[in-house]
Amino acid sequence: MEMIQWVIIAIAIIFIIRKFMPVKGIIQMTPQEVKKKLKDKQVQFIDVRTPQEYNSKYQKPFENIPLPVLAKRTSHLDKQKEVVIICQSGMRSMRAAKILKKQGFEKIINVKGGMGAWV
Repeated sequence: MEMIQWVIIAIAIIFIIRKFMPVKGIIQMTPQEVKKKLKDKQVQFIDVRTPQEYNSKYQKPFENIPLPVLAKRTSHLDKQKEVVIICQSGMRSMRAAKILKKQGFEKIINVKGGMGAWV
């Protein structure tokens, strides 16, 4: 019985570590670093917050594609272009980055701290 408990604990630890580890190919940038890219027409900007959050405070040129529908709405995005993703804190945008990575996007930037860090 004790061995089973250790195996379960080990699996839980591995799951937690994998959940919070950065994913290869996803770059973390501060809002200040991202602001330098805002005028670049070759970059795609996505805000994965809810429409209500987006409408209360948004940053141009970010397009609102809420996280729950992102996987189904990537067809109009160019997989060859860089994608910058933002949310409120950086957690949902990291999940969105993982979704895009699985769909074949290669140049993905997550905004550290999200809109909460945007000054």
